[in-house]
Amino acid sequence: MNVDEARARFQEFRASEGPVPTDELDAIWAVLDTVRPEDVLGTWSGGEFPTGHPLDGMLEEAGWYGKTFVSAHDAKPLMCRNAEGELYSNIELGQGEASLWTVEFRGESTATMVYDGRPVFDHFKRVDGTTLMGIMNAKGVPPEGPYYYFFLDRAGEDG
Repeated sequence: MNVDEARARFQEFRASEGPVPTDELDAIWAVLDTVRPEDVLGTWSGGEFPTGHPLDGMLEEAGWYGKTFVSAHDAKPLMCRNAEGELYSNIELGQGEASLWTVEFRGESTATMVYDGRPVFDHFKRVDGTTLMGIMNAKGVPPEGPYYYFFLDRAGEDG
């Protein structure tokens, strides 16, 4: 699969209501470009790929909007909307916030969000100029997964 095929397949899966096969998501991931922490600074809206992972649907229930990366040491992994529709960092759900690092995952070094309060890593790769693919990894997850797959879209100035 080349990167153009991967991008097309990514968009198909993104539009799908599922289930999305993880082996195909892994094939897409394998050909995407890595990113540096400074490449992902800003506000991102997000969504998930329905793969049957135990977290499927949980973030939506919490009002998850996406992620905000203010700086490498100021990352907000769980930006949610309250009842009034206002964005806030859900520190309780995330057990704190996070930071951005360059971490090796599957043999490549890429921007990775490291949660402050739990042994969780969100690895990122570039789909295109405004879209990232993410894989959530955690302590105790074997190399074959299960992983949580998601995407982020660069948000406008007002979030």
